[in-house]
Formats: sequence, C-alpha cells, structure tokens
Amino acid sequence: MSAVLVVHGGAWAIPDELAKASVDGVKTAAREGFSVLKRGGSAVDAVEVAVRSLEDNTVFDAGTDGFAQCCEIYLMFQLCLTYFLPQTSHVMLTSQGANLFAESIGISTVPTETLVTEYERREWEKHKNYMTGVIEDFNTQWAHDTVGAVALDSAGNVACATSTGGIRNKMVGRVGDSPVIGCGGYADNLNGAVSCTGHGESILKVTLARLILSKIEQGKSVTEASQMSLQHMGDRVKGAGGAIVVSPSGHWAATFTTERMAWAAVEQDVLWYGLDPHERLKEQLPQ
Repeated sequence: MSAVLVVHGGAWAIPDELAKASVDGVKTAAREGFSVLKRGGSAVDAVEVAVRSLEDNTVFDAGTDGFAQCCEIYLMFQLCLTYFLPQTSHVMLTSQGANLFAESIGISTVPTETLVTEYERREWEKHKNYMTGVIEDFNTQWAHDTVGAVALDSAGNVACATSTGGIRNKMVGRVGDSPVIGCGGYADNLNGAVSCTGHGESILKVTLARLILSKIEQGKSVTEASQMSLQHMGDRVKGAGGAIVVSPSGHWAATFTTERMAWAAVEQDVLWYGLDPHERLKEQLPQ
C-alpha cells in the first residue's frame, strides 16, 4: 500500500506577504512527515512530526506564535492525548489533568510566555475586542488559524493531528474545535482521516470532521465529501474553513471555502501543494 501524507497551515485570507512563507512551511512539514512513512513508520508518528514542524514555524498559529486571549497574554493548552491510549483507558484529557498526565509520561514543557512572539503581542494590542465579528475575521488579513496533518501508512492505518493557538482575543476558557474529537479532527481506519481548519464555533456546531467521514462512508469521494460538508457548514451556520482528508485507499483532498489555505501532500515521491483555490502544483522529490 502506498503511503500518503497531507498537511495544512490554516484556512484564512493569507496576505501576500505571508504567502511564500506559508507555502514553504507546509512543503517542509509534508516532506518531514512523509520521511517517517518512507522509513516504514506509523501514520501516528508521521502526523506528529509534520505538526511539530508547523508548530515550530512562527508563520503559523500553533505552538510558537499562538494567539493571545483577551485580558492578558495567555495561552491555554488542551491536550487531546489519543496517541497515549495504551497508557490510559480515557480518550481525552484537558486542563490540569492533561498537564499532569503529560508530565508523568515525560513530555517536556516550556514557559507559556516563550510561545508568544513580539509580533503576536503587537497584534493583540491592535485587536483587543473579540466581539467585533470573529467569523468575518477569517476573511481579513488579521486572522490566522489551525495547522494539521493526516496520513496513511504502509500498514493501512490512518491518523490525524490538529493543533492551534486559537482565535486572537478569545475569552479565557474558550474551547475551540481542535481538541474536540469529531470536530477538528477524526480518524477511522474504515473511512479515513480528517483535519479541519476555520472558524472553530462553526466547525463545532456541525462536527465537521465526522461529517466528512460520514459522507465518505455513504460512498462519496474524499473531494465530494469535503466540498459538501464545507458547503453545509456555510449554509447552516455561515462558517468558512477547510479540511484535508485521506482515505484508506490512499485518495486525498485539500479543500477550503476561505480565500486561501496553505496545504501540501506527498505520495509516491511527488509533492503536491497549493495556496489559492484550484491551485495544484507539484514537484518531484529526490529519491
């Protein structure tokens, strides 16, 4: 079975000054994640490597440069630790419990303030009022969003990973779609893996990731399932966003309803990538 890895750097109105850096970032992450699959590694390990690459790149809103909440420069980390299921019977841990569990299995931590760059501090000062139309912000130059990856490995297993810094100036305590299973991401070996991006509240309301996989289960192609689900989210709750999908047969899609989404995919040593609607460029990877 041919391995596949797809990544996204967030669906929003990416300005021209960030376009090249965004595309370069997703291409790098896709290469790094696919290198794990090429060595026979698991889909879970591949998406972790890819998302770590995106988190360490300050052009994306995840990890370093995560968005600041209202009232103070503060980042809240919520860990969705499905990767560690063999070590606990629970599916999802959050808040202090997640932090304690992460420490118990040796995950290193860093001071929260080190993840907020000077650029993000300045942007927080400019846009302190969250209640000025969050959905509209996804079509302005001020919005960033989530990063994610999906993969199919040579054993036929699929996996997804989704990470975000959230929405700038959100209320303290706000939970977005990324850590919620079936919304920001979902993986099922029978139907595929999905990572979503966009306005979190809208994604939560339609359980976007699970909606996409349910349409694949009904016989739709990965592209049709993504397009139909994103259209439903727009019609039903006026939300915009994007999704990357891979099926157990190796078919994949990168679809979005925002102005732009940086994405990249690798299959059989070919790197595909894009930024604008209908853009699908490719380059051959070195053997």
